[in-house]
Amino acid sequence: MEATGGTVLNVCSVLLFFFLTEVSSEYIHIPTLVHHGIEGKSLLLSVETHFSMDEVEIQGTWSHTRPSGTRATLVTFTKESSITDMMYRNHLLFREPNVSLLIRKLNPDDEGDYTLDLNIEFHNKTGLVIKEKRTVHVSVDVPVSSPVIEKSPSSAVIEDKANVTLSCSVERGTRVVFQWLRDNIALGPNDRYHFSQDNSTLFISPVRKQDKGMYRCVASNPVSPDRHSRGVELNVYYGPYNLEVDSVQSLRIGEVFTINPGELVFFECRADSNPPNSYVWISTSRNSTQVITEGPRLEVRFYRLAQAEEYLCRAFNNVTQKQDEARITLVVASFGPGKEKHIQDSGSVSPLAAITVCSLFVIGCMLLFFLRRTCHPKRGHFRSRRDHIVQVTRMQRKTSASMNLCLYLGKWNQHRRRAGLWLVWSRFRICTPPSMM
Repeated sequence: MEATGGTVLNVCSVLLFFFLTEVSSEYIHIPTLVHHGIEGKSLLLSVETHFSMDEVEIQGTWSHTRPSGTRATLVTFTKESSITDMMYRNHLLFREPNVSLLIRKLNPDDEGDYTLDLNIEFHNKTGLVIKEKRTVHVSVDVPVSSPVIEKSPSSAVIEDKANVTLSCSVERGTRVVFQWLRDNIALGPNDRYHFSQDNSTLFISPVRKQDKGMYRCVASNPVSPDRHSRGVELNVYYGPYNLEVDSVQSLRIGEVFTINPGELVFFECRADSNPPNSYVWISTSRNSTQVITEGPRLEVRFYRLAQAEEYLCRAFNNVTQKQDEARITLVVASFGPGKEKHIQDSGSVSPLAAITVCSLFVIGCMLLFFLRRTCHPKRGHFRSRRDHIVQVTRMQRKTSASMNLCLYLGKWNQHRRRAGLWLVWSRFRICTPPSMM
């Protein structure tokens, strides 16, 4: 009994292992589990079988579950025959023997999940039925037509005073995704850019100078590539900004221009503005104001040296009603013949640079004087020591004349090296007769 029980247990284990191995194998394969179909076009739900139909018996169904949850059986089939629901007989085509399903002329009602339930029984494994189930999702869309932009207001706007609304629409298309471009750069929401829920409308509030440019709308959906609209230009009135005065014939330091006497000099006044500014030049010298000329250019000529004149350039935008001013001072000074261009090319020397150079020169002179005093001993000191030795030598000659002593005095004075002083050598000789040598 124990042997019989052990044999049965072993057989059951082998069968269970075989069954699990067979179930885990993939007998069918669906290449695409998500299909984006085009309305009016056909769609094939392809199935690949990994077994030979001559070795098996099959039984299965195709069913359709709509987004609303309604479920319907479309086809029931075996290896020898298939039965299609009469409601879908002209709309579906079941393809044998690979159990694929063809949907003819898609319409919005064909959206949803398509489920394949398949039972497989191999001839050499009678009684063993393998179940396979796959689900394919199908969406049906209409291709997108070219988008069109509408702008409100249609005319140019003034910055900080107006808002702009841009709307993008298409005649055809389902599940359309919109995107906005300005000068071919994608736009996103910020504190002034506001988008509708489907991104089809762009609201700019308030409009600024940087908003000007060419706007385009891009529309797409799962069955259509990006479709670009025609460009719509947004014109913004702004300014004046960055007003400045310049001249290539004079020397400029800050707001002061220096010119040669008798020379005709031109000054240009420029500012960033849309539409272009109107310019006025005003003289503000001698506690009075006087309009000299209108336009961006000023022409002046002075003869009196050291003469200083003050001018004001005023830029005014007639649309934005904004203005800006720049003040300059003209000084007449003689550069000498042919020096105007040289001064402009080489640049001006600042007073700070001149002071720095002079200070360095004075400090250098003081350092040289200090080193000379430190490194060279006093001449009077050398002279007194030398006179003393000569005097001693003369006395020795007088007192030791008979001895005819030949005296060498050398290396008589060696100054201390730590003090950085020079080593001074002196040599004196008194000769004696040869007999003494």
